[in-house]
Amino acid sequence: MDEELRQWLTLGRGYFEQKQFAKAERYLSRLVERNQSFADVYNMLGVIYHDQGQFARSQRAFEAALRINPGYTEAALNLAVIYNDLGKYKEAREVYSQALERHQNAPGELDPVVRGKIANMYADIGDAYASSGLWDEAIEEYRRALKLGPSFVDIKLKLGHAFRDKGDPAGALQVYEEIVALQPHYLPGRIALGVGYYAMGRQKEAVGAWEAVLQMAPGHKSAEMYLALVRGAEAEKAEKAQKA
Repeated sequence: MDEELRQWLTLGRGYFEQKQFAKAERYLSRLVERNQSFADVYNMLGVIYHDQGQFARSQRAFEAALRINPGYTEAALNLAVIYNDLGKYKEAREVYSQALERHQNAPGELDPVVRGKIANMYADIGDAYASSGLWDEAIEEYRRALKLGPSFVDIKLKLGHAFRDKGDPAGALQVYEEIVALQPHYLPGRIALGVGYYAMGRQKEAVGAWEAVLQMAPGHKSAEMYLALVRGAEAEKAEKAQKA
């Protein structure tokens, strides 16, 4: 995550915790325009939209949070409330029942909400290491987080980026492939997969990954940008070959 996005996330969370929802929305909505990796950001936006009476937007935000992190109990309960507000009582009961089932554990097991919070704490420590260029330490913290939340693809994406920035493209690609296998419709994972293929010289597979994003989300700016760059480079190479 670049420094500007990190600042928006910090400010958005801070204002959200202070119940200054208008200010929080300003930063959080900006963030999701650039990066759709954070389940907790969508959950916060869902709460904000609900407070504003924008129930349909709130529903979409909570559903997005659960697509990123299906085990996000807080987002599931919030979604159940929205369904109830919209008169979708059957859907509300189903989501609520599923959240309760995840909440019930065998003796000695961590509560899912607590587990998720601890996982996010490890991820935050990983972010701090990553921002200082301490990639091995960041990777260790992200792995600790994923041990508690193996389905948290947003954290898994950070792990892949840490391998990439460490200079281990093969390690990064393996993580990106795991993300897409785990959540095929998680677009940031597919974008990263394309970048991972490209870094390994597997251009055809990179193009395929980005084209898959456009099939799921026509007009996706990042996918279009990467494809344009690759095709521009191909055209330039062909032109040089003709002149030679």
